[in-house]
Amino acid sequence: MSYDRNLLPDPTTYFEDRGHKLSGPARAKWKTTNCTFHGGSDSMRVNTATGAWVCMSCDAKGGDVLAFEMQHAGLDFVAAAKAVGAWIDDGKPPPSTKPPALQPRAALSVLAFESLFTAVCAGNLAQGIQLTEDERMRLMLAAGRIQAITGSYA
Repeated sequence: MSYDRNLLPDPTTYFEDRGHKLSGPARAKWKTTNCTFHGGSDSMRVNTATGAWVCMSCDAKGGDVLAFEMQHAGLDFVAAAKAVGAWIDDGKPPPSTKPPALQPRAALSVLAFESLFTAVCAGNLAQGIQLTEDERMRLMLAAGRIQAITGSYA
């Protein structure tokens, strides 16, 4: 099995089939549309030649329609390539893929939440309040998440 970039759908057709109304001058390469990631009405720009896209508001971006499919549908590379018709069953084993990384803004949000939870637990312990087993397990989960995120950005 393999990926064939030449089988990616036409960017204009791809985005319009998913409900995006691309607007802008007829000859312009970059068109404006709504951003499905944060709900903005006219903040996303799409390159109709390459399929690259970027939201000027929430900073979601990608280099082609495959990147959009991965991020929008929450799919890994192979599943997204199959979904857009750019995957060929040629008998070869699929390449190993790593899970998609969190966008920096999402990673910061997780770090903020988990560090707040950790600080509350530390404050309770400092006041002599013992953690329940559920709280202790949740604290270990928070520590693991913080470690995973910092490790992926280190």
